[in-house]
Amino acid sequence: MGDAPLRNDIPVTVFTGFLGAGKTSLILSLLPHLPKYYKVVLLKNEFGDVEVDSQLAKQSSLASVSEILNGCMCCVLVGKMKNALLEIRENFAPDRVIIECSGSAFPATIAWQIRELEKETEGGFKLDAILTVIDAENFTGYEDDSPTAKMQAKYTDILLVNKYETVSERALDIVIDHLNTLNDMTPKIKCPKGVGVDPSLIFNLDSTLYQLYDSNLDVPVNHHDEVETATVWRGGSDPHTHGAAHNPHHDHDHDHESGCHAASESATLTEESLTAALSVLPKEDIYRVKGFVRLPAGMSILNWAFGRFELTPLQDEREMKDVDIRLTVMGARGEVKRRARKLAEMLGANLS
Repeated sequence: MGDAPLRNDIPVTVFTGFLGAGKTSLILSLLPHLPKYYKVVLLKNEFGDVEVDSQLAKQSSLASVSEILNGCMCCVLVGKMKNALLEIRENFAPDRVIIECSGSAFPATIAWQIRELEKETEGGFKLDAILTVIDAENFTGYEDDSPTAKMQAKYTDILLVNKYETVSERALDIVIDHLNTLNDMTPKIKCPKGVGVDPSLIFNLDSTLYQLYDSNLDVPVNHHDEVETATVWRGGSDPHTHGAAHNPHHDHDHDHESGCHAASESATLTEESLTAALSVLPKEDIYRVKGFVRLPAGMSILNWAFGRFELTPLQDEREMKDVDIRLTVMGARGEVKRRARKLAEMLGANLS
């Protein structure tokens, strides 16, 4: 037998998209379409302290899930992203790495970073494509208020239109018109709910997006400041007083000015009382709520986006045995604390 063939560079596919666009669900929907022997590692840039989407991903068939918590990957975590990718290559030797960015990430910057890493690690990685997930239900609402959403739609290889089944044909035409105004040449693929997108349409694209980015480009350094976070919790310790996950130097302006509010004694949380509390959140100000809630049936993962939410049973509750509620609330600057405080009151929880 001859020598074994040299291993190709590991392709890296980057998913961006505004908060609540459905990036994690879309990524997980890819897995059933891949050969069983194909090894994929997901590197997530979590927003806030709650590793909700990662828990969902870990309950899938991914080879591994790695997290970078509390920081914008495109801004200050260049070293962390490089180290994470090198560790993934060493420990898993995957066929592909998928990077899921936080909702505030600027994709062209990330593309440039990966290209730089290609040069430093010859035979290691190659940027395959930047994919932006578009929330058809809400894009025209937050597009005007979010420079980041516009940048994500503009600097991408493919636009994946998600949640289109829930809007009218006329509303979908408006979304497509908006996308064409921002980026008329980029393919736009509709992703059916529960089916997702065929990997053959989005893998092996050999992205040229990095050419759009110059390291001296005047990227708004505070673009991530559009999003503010707060934590609502009950049971266990204050998530911001312990653990290595919290980064005090870059937490997307996680405001502690009000400290923690002691929760009063409250009844067991039910799905009905949870629904009532979430119903008061305005989707124009609050983009996402994700975390863990203990219901009579056990601990569940909560994913709320723009007025809708779903609950997924948590398979392994050992790390959450003392926790009743642990939620990260994300939304427009100046509104999150006020809205999260009302949510905490309705749930009989603390706010920090």
